[in-house]
Amino acid sequence: MIQIIRINHVSLLVADTQRALGFYHGILGLEINRQRPELGFPGAWLDAGGGQQIHLLELAVDGSDRQLPEHGGRDRHLAMDIDDLGAVTRALDEAGIDYTLSQSGRRALFCRDPDGNAIELIET
Repeated sequence: MIQIIRINHVSLLVADTQRALGFYHGILGLEINRQRPELGFPGAWLDAGGGQQIHLLELAVDGSDRQLPEHGGRDRHLAMDIDDLGAVTRALDEAGIDYTLSQSGRRALFCRDPDGNAIELIET
């Protein structure tokens, strides 16, 4: 039987790597991993703790044909544990990024990156 040990990385499509880094690195504080191999297209690798990574893959995407739900919990999303929900809400407010609180009552919120990818941030 196959046994999955952990998630190694998640890849997200972005239209502009630098704009996406403004969100993931500039606002959320994920460190850029400079050891990204040359893949023939722009992108970035971000360290997300515990040896896990987020890969930003730059690709011209047009999400206009897809209606995104207002609450990211009802959409495909990446969930990350955080230590202080208040610090995250302050950073998102300062950056003018909309978010919704978890509808379950947990200390968690959902927001979207500049490309519309849903992100869940859960206080642990």
